[in-house]
Amino acid sequence: MKKGILFICCAIIACCLGVCVQISQEAPEEEKDLPKHVILVGFDGLSAYCLNNGADMPTFRKMMAEGASTLENRSILPSSSACNWASMFMGAGPELHGYTEWGSRVPELPSRIVNADNRFPNIFGLYRDKAPKAEIGYIFGWEGMNYLVDTLAINYRRLVPMTPENPGGLTSVAVQYIKEKKPNLCAIIFDEPDGTGHSKGWSSPEYYSMVHHLDSCLAQVVNAVQEAGIMDETVIILSADHGGIETGHGGKTMNEMQTPIVFYGKNVKKGYKIPESTMVYDIAGTIAYLLDVQQPQVWIARPILSAFEIASCEK
Repeated sequence: MKKGILFICCAIIACCLGVCVQISQEAPEEEKDLPKHVILVGFDGLSAYCLNNGADMPTFRKMMAEGASTLENRSILPSSSACNWASMFMGAGPELHGYTEWGSRVPELPSRIVNADNRFPNIFGLYRDKAPKAEIGYIFGWEGMNYLVDTLAINYRRLVPMTPENPGGLTSVAVQYIKEKKPNLCAIIFDEPDGTGHSKGWSSPEYYSMVHHLDSCLAQVVNAVQEAGIMDETVIILSADHGGIETGHGGKTMNEMQTPIVFYGKNVKKGYKIPESTMVYDIAGTIAYLLDVQQPQVWIARPILSAFEIASCEK
């Protein structure tokens, strides 16, 4: 009798487990509530030090207050331009992508792997592969940036340096492009305050004046996103490649290596201080997450997921 009861109980449990497995297999997958647009705004040579020491950047600080941020992001070494921008786009360090110097135009080390365009996998090419019809823009302020991206993946590419004759640099071009094309992915990389840091010093009044001016340029970019009617479906990322000390950079001091990261927009936590130990290449991983792009195995980037509210909904 007891054996019979035990057999019946086991049969019921097995049946229930089988139903649970079937329900689990048939249940619809969750669909991530991701943004349709990601705008990366980078400032060459913007140090975390200046933000910690009173830099007058009201728009930048407002986005920090209403978004998620860290002032302890670290560059790769050397703390120089090309190799760090490459890392930001390529989700890995110079040991893997091969760009090792401030002005690298081609990898000084053989890239660990390359894609069909003979480049180390970068966020522009990966997103193009996933979304062939996506609008991808790349607007930059110094010519060396042209060598760090998969140009064949980009719809609109424009070099506009900041000069005394054109103090706004690429700002007006970026504003017009955002309003007209509403890009799904766009990188806007200013060539300052690096130039001012080299000529006047990273702690100079001129440097602080330049970052204040750049903040006004940032405000115009944010307004363009709003006027384009896409803010509710956009994440704006603020970043930099390195900081500086005296009139240089490339070394191992925190003033040279620490830079800000700010996330602002859809599903971003408000007033949140990012606790992770972030690196410059984690920006690529976070963009990949936001655009639902699978990271290649060669990337070492870690998406900065703590910056976002749980962003999923049932189909």
